[in-house]
Amino acid sequence: NRTSVEEFILLGFPGTWQFRVSFVVIFALIYTLTVIGNASIIALVWRSSNLHTPMYFFLCNLSFLEIWYTTGVVPKAIGVMLGTSQTISFSVCILQLFFLLSLGSTECFLLSVMAYDRYLAICYPLRYFSLMNSVLSVRLALSSWLGGFLAISLLAFLTSRLTFCGPDVINHFLCDIDSCLALSCSDTRPVELATFLVSIIVVVSSCVVTLVSYMYIISSILRIQSAHGRKKAFSTCSAHLSVVTIWYGSTMFLYVKPSAQNSLDLNKIVNTFNTVVTPLLNPFIYTLRNKEVKLAL
Repeated sequence: NRTSVEEFILLGFPGTWQFRVSFVVIFALIYTLTVIGNASIIALVWRSSNLHTPMYFFLCNLSFLEIWYTTGVVPKAIGVMLGTSQTISFSVCILQLFFLLSLGSTECFLLSVMAYDRYLAICYPLRYFSLMNSVLSVRLALSSWLGGFLAISLLAFLTSRLTFCGPDVINHFLCDIDSCLALSCSDTRPVELATFLVSIIVVVSSCVVTLVSYMYIISSILRIQSAHGRKKAFSTCSAHLSVVTIWYGSTMFLYVKPSAQNSLDLNKIVNTFNTVVTPLLNPFIYTLRNKEVKLAL
């Protein structure tokens, strides 16, 4: 054990007791709605045979991921803000960092896979079910999960090898990479370089796949003669496009940078949106304008 600091103190959101309690109520409400919403999507797709398509299979994977993603953050954050669980051991801190980054990487891959799925559905509608069959769907989903966890393994290992001599206060409600680097008393350049490279590989590459897919999708939609046909084609991918815009915007701000120079307070705000708010929005974005889901419900 090369660390002299064995546990950290999570600062959370400093303020009055009333201010922190209001945050606890908001976080608890959002968490409850997130779990219910995403679990409902999984149950609905499972029970409705007309939703047994690749698009909804990938959506179930995304909903399952969001449940665990927010579960890895909110319960601990509530304990931090109430003052009942402000400390976190070094090993648990690294474990939380690993799982959050791995699930975030998996979400990047899943969103790019879903964009590719929409590309096949709109650009090759007659051949869609032969191109995107059940075997390929399972392989793409499994590759997303494996790729997401493998991509973060080296980064988590390098972070675990850092030396922490104090202070031991993390200005956050979770263990993120920037907060750990800010507290380390050893050379953090290898970890910063690894973070930047992993971000480029995971975030930027998956974003490029998504953008290229949507370039072809938009080009194909514009060639449709009838206005009704264009509207119907665009409605099949508008929900996914909304999720992609929200997710990649906040993720690139947090991780695609050469060093940990962003304000930790600003990172805390963006992380709140990324880990707490976005998992709540996904089920509503995908279902509110989706006639098939409404009919199944």
